[in-house]
Amino acid sequence: MSVENQSSRALEVVMTIPIKTYDIDFMGIVSNIVYIRWLEDLRLKFLEEHFHLEKQLQQGYAPILAGTEIEYKRPIKLNYQVVGRLWLSNLSRLKWTVQAEIIANEELAALAIQKGAFVNLDSNRPIPIPEELKQKYYQFQQI
Repeated sequence: MSVENQSSRALEVVMTIPIKTYDIDFMGIVSNIVYIRWLEDLRLKFLEEHFHLEKQLQQGYAPILAGTEIEYKRPIKLNYQVVGRLWLSNLSRLKWTVQAEIIANEELAALAIQKGAFVNLDSNRPIPIPEELKQKYYQFQQI
């Protein structure tokens, strides 16, 4: 899994991630499942900053997650300083892709790719990528 260079990270969000004592497994490192929660937190921050979830719900649709792939590079321990970065890396007619990296003590600890779509809340059927998000993404690509 490779990560895009920083100049092409559309609509990137950055978040300091606190490590909780309950995030640690019996080996003294952050449990793999915690990374999934961190990715969820990053996606929610992305929506908060770029494409409000409340507005989507009012308009009758919402994003869904179709898959997650994580490549662990090094373990993270309780006292590490962690930063997460997530950006929109691709849009097709019906699907979106975000990429993320987790940095611990200024070193790459994990890479992730998540794919999803938007669904109509009444029919639970996929809908085309909303125009507002497409415009923001394509505006960034032209910079």
